[in-house]
Amino acid sequence: MRLDRFLSEQTALSRKDAQTAIRKGSVTVDGIVVKKPDHTVFPEKNEISLAGKPLVFAEHHYFLLHKPEGVITATEDAKQKTVLDLLSADDRLPKLAPCGRLDIDTTGLLLITDDGQLSHRMLSPKHHVMKYYLAKLSEPLSADTKPRFADGIAIREGAGEVICQPAECEEIAPCLAVVGIHEGRYHQVKRMFAAVGNHVEKLLRFQIGNVPLPPDLPLGAYFVISDKEAGEMLMNPAFSSICAFCKENYSSYWINNQA
Repeated sequence: MRLDRFLSEQTALSRKDAQTAIRKGSVTVDGIVVKKPDHTVFPEKNEISLAGKPLVFAEHHYFLLHKPEGVITATEDAKQKTVLDLLSADDRLPKLAPCGRLDIDTTGLLLITDDGQLSHRMLSPKHHVMKYYLAKLSEPLSADTKPRFADGIAIREGAGEVICQPAECEEIAPCLAVVGIHEGRYHQVKRMFAAVGNHVEKLLRFQIGNVPLPPDLPLGAYFVISDKEAGEMLMNPAFSSICAFCKENYSSYWINNQA
């Protein structure tokens, strides 16, 4: 691999900026300054540093973000703040994109990655990767909500309606319900509750697969996870354990976050 390509893929530098840094002598390979951008490196073997800071090679990068309200799930926007704007300048690596989307008024767990294959598996309904939400409702859960969700509820779509894939639902406190879905239709959770005559006032995604949103992660904060941890998102735990975790950690979420 060319040295300038390595820098542009492992840092926030553009290819041109990487070449400039190399020519200025800011890059070392195994402790030796290299000034040729086309110098061949072997990332798994060579020790490469930029301005004295060692660079650790990773084929893919994974960031778990606690998305706040008012931020859109996009890579760029001329008018509104995006989830990528919440990353530090050093972490805005090329090819990063949010995996799936959360509505502008929905908070919670969002994966930002450059791993397109994992994103596809996570978002494809045929892989049945579960996404878990806590919904604050205007009314307590009606008796027919759980069975209707489990059977596949019909929601409006355009001039007609579609049948959602079976979903899990459980009330953990008055007007607080945990929902598990493996689809990603536009405003799906909100539309599902609207179909049973209820209204979602606030919505939090607190877990994907086997990876929860850490209860102590502040709104707008994020952290790096490994490819092994990212793979945990493709696994589905028991719904009862999901409800117990949510009840213990997130039943007072909107009070704690003053949202």
